[in-house]
Amino acid sequence: MIARMRTIADIKTALERSRAVALLGPRQCGKTTLARQFVSPDSPNYFDLEDPLSLARLDEAMTALRGLTGLVVIDEVQRRPDLFPILRVLTDREPLPARFLILGSASPALLRQSSESLAGRLEIVSIGGLSLVDTGMDSHETHWFRGGFPLSFLAANDADSAAWRKNFIQTFLERDLPQLGITTPAPTLFRFWTMLAHYHGQVWNAAEPARSLGVSESTIRRYLDLLEGVFMVRQLQPWHENLKKRQVKSPKVYFRDSGLLHQILGIRKPDDLLTHPKCGASWEGYVMEELITILRPDEAYFWGTHAGAEIDLLLFKGGRRIGVEIKRADAPRLTPSVRIALTDLGLDRLLVIYPGEKRYSLAEQVDVLPLSVLTAEAMSGIPVT
Repeated sequence: MIARMRTIADIKTALERSRAVALLGPRQCGKTTLARQFVSPDSPNYFDLEDPLSLARLDEAMTALRGLTGLVVIDEVQRRPDLFPILRVLTDREPLPARFLILGSASPALLRQSSESLAGRLEIVSIGGLSLVDTGMDSHETHWFRGGFPLSFLAANDADSAAWRKNFIQTFLERDLPQLGITTPAPTLFRFWTMLAHYHGQVWNAAEPARSLGVSESTIRRYLDLLEGVFMVRQLQPWHENLKKRQVKSPKVYFRDSGLLHQILGIRKPDDLLTHPKCGASWEGYVMEELITILRPDEAYFWGTHAGAEIDLLLFKGGRRIGVEIKRADAPRLTPSVRIALTDLGLDRLLVIYPGEKRYSLAEQVDVLPLSVLTAEAMSGIPVT
C-alpha cells in the first residue's frame, strides 16, 4: 500500500474544523482504504453501504447513528441519499458527540441532497487516484501509462493493468452508473466515452457526437456533464478577458485518468503510446491533472483566441494569476503565444512544464520547469508558485 500522507493530512484538518466531511472521488480511487486508516471496518462506527449488514443496521438510521460517539464513517453514501436529512439533525447537536466522514463516488451536483441538507456543515475533500506526489517521480512513465487508480498502477504487469481497466470500465457502465439512477444504456455511454477519447485536449463541440449518436446536442451535453459528475472527465472552462479579441468560449475536455484514456484508445503497451497520434495530448492532460493536484489553485481555466493565441492553464491562487504551458519537447522556447498571454492576461508568473531535467528562465516571469522538479518541490513542501 502506498501512503498518501498529503491526503491523510487534508482529511485530518477537515475533520478538526468541520462537523461532517465528504471524501469524494471516482470509484476504486482509494477512498475506502483512506477511511479505514481513521476507523476500523470492524468498528460499529463503520458503515459500508455495499455491505448488506451495514444496510440492515441502517434500516432505522436515526436509531443506529444517534448513540455513536467519535468519528463515524459512511462509505458509498450515494446509495442512501435519504441519510442526508438525518445527518443534518445529528450534526446540529450541541455538544457534538460524533463527527461524520462520508465517502461518495459522485460530485455534489449529483449528490444534490448533501448540498441541500448539509449546507454550512459539510466540508468536501476531493481526491483522484494516486498522484506523482504519492508514487514518486521514479514511477513517472508507469504512472502516466497505467493511470492513478491503485489497482491499475500497482498491477504486476501491463497486461494485468489493462485487464483491470477493461473490467473497471465495464462494471462502471453496467453497474455503478445505474446505481446513481442513470438509465442511459451502457453501450450508448461507451460509444460516447470512446468519442470523448478522440476529443481529449481539444475544444468541445457537441454537434459531431450528436450526429454520430443520433441524439440532440442537449443530450450530448447531459452525457458530458454526467461523466464529469462521476469524476471521469474534466471540462476545463475558458477564461474571458475584456479584450478586443475573439476568444474561445467552449470548454476543453480531458480524461481525468490517463490509464482509462489509453485503454479506450486501444493503447496496450508503453511503446505504442509514444508513437500514437494522441501521445502529446495524453501527456498534456496527465500533467494538467498533476498540476491541479500539486498546486491546488482556487480556480483553473484555459485561455485562447480565434487568432491562435492560447495558454494551456490559467490558475488563480491567493490573488495571483499563474499561466502554465505544457510542452512535451526537449527544450521549450518563448513563443508568440506566451508573450501575448503575458501581456493580455496580466500574469504574475508563467511556468512552462516539460519532461526534461534542467530548470531555466526564458524571460522575466517565465520559467521552464521540469515535471520532476515540480513534483519534488511539492513533496518537500516548497511552494512552487
